[in-house]
Amino acid sequence: MKAMIFAAGLGTRLKPLTDTLPKALVPVCGKPLIEHVARKLQASGIDEAVVNIHYFADKIEEWMASQPWITNKKENKSEGQMLMEISDERELLLETGGAVLHARRYLQGCGHFLIHNVDILSNCDIKWFASQTRPDALATLLVSDRKTTRFLLFAPEDMRLVGWMNTDSGDYHVTSPDIIPARCRALAFSGIHILSDQVLGLMEEYVKEKGLPTDEKRGTRFPIMSFYMWVAAKRPIYGVVAKELEFIDVGKLDALKPAEEFINRAQ
Repeated sequence: MKAMIFAAGLGTRLKPLTDTLPKALVPVCGKPLIEHVARKLQASGIDEAVVNIHYFADKIEEWMASQPWITNKKENKSEGQMLMEISDERELLLETGGAVLHARRYLQGCGHFLIHNVDILSNCDIKWFASQTRPDALATLLVSDRKTTRFLLFAPEDMRLVGWMNTDSGDYHVTSPDIIPARCRALAFSGIHILSDQVLGLMEEYVKEKGLPTDEKRGTRFPIMSFYMWVAAKRPIYGVVAKELEFIDVGKLDALKPAEEFINRAQ
């Protein structure tokens, strides 16, 4: 299984650190976030990944080139190395769905691939999570029962994705008018998901049906959750609940200390 690491974000909530470096290179316990994520993937048996870059893209490329355990050429990959290729979004930040579609030449034909946000640290057992993927799943989302204001909604009988809900604003979306949010399981998304490479063709259909502006070179901007809500009425997307999940979104300055404490406990 391959992986895709979302590393193109602007990291505005981590300013002033991100005034001079991308979020992916923000250090936690002396190592950049992207290294913590990539090492976790590698330890789980995933040794091929694509990384999307936009903000301070050159610095991410320079860091990758400086790491002897990383190579960007498959033919040069040696034992113990991780292949990390670049999906370049310098000209246009494509959001999460557009990023996947833009990276299709790295992902098509791989069967399944795991997506991991660069600013997420967790104790998720990725091998276990991969084992929970159902044969008919277009995508499998790692979720947990934790405090948040934005929830994904799942059918209680089979954990199929049926919508989302924002408890602050009261907004919600369901994939069918028959679905009643109060009767669904409301769970928090982790930013970790496994997708069938069949999503790539379906994303192209989504872009055409929605009439989204597309540039042949730069790609198409759209969030993956909007695509999920569109495709969930057609193909099954499931949630998998991770019990006792330790999860830190290192997207804000006040998350850096808990992130360091988490890493120190894990060592």
